[in-house]
Amino acid sequence: MKKVIIIGCPGSGKTTFAEKLKNCTGLPLYYLDAIWHKPDKTHIPREEFDSRIKDIFAEDEWIIDGNYKRTIEVRLKECDTVFLFNLPTDICLQGATERIGKERYDLPWLETKLDEEFKKFIEDFPTDTLPYIYELLEKYKEQKHIIIFKSRNEADNFIKELIHA
Repeated sequence: MKKVIIIGCPGSGKTTFAEKLKNCTGLPLYYLDAIWHKPDKTHIPREEFDSRIKDIFAEDEWIIDGNYKRTIEVRLKECDTVFLFNLPTDICLQGATERIGKERYDLPWLETKLDEEFKKFIEDFPTDTLPYIYELLEKYKEQKHIIIFKSRNEADNFIKELIHA
């Protein structure tokens, strides 16, 4: 496990898991949200975003946390390990709501409310994004180590096992 992507619905616990994985493995961690978003709530151009991702690929080891559907396959091609968080929508909505008002290392501003568009994205994730992710995982399953978490408890247990290995 040297090149890792962590994907799944917002609010599912990806970023918390990514931080724990970084602490256990020492692998450098990159947050796609921190790359994409500017503090003024705008974002960098797609070309710059893609270039920054390619710069990460040039490193020997990394963890990349985030979805960004249009770049999942390119990251999947480069990684050796995939963690997918496939949690129930209500858990993801709760996770997204609970982080409102909290400083985050992966986002350059403080969220003050659950944006309606973002809420809809979470609600639609199981039908709009998850089938595409599973299609890609099926395509690359022979070449990648794929771990799917259906609960945060499963993710926590993975970290505990990693610590004690």
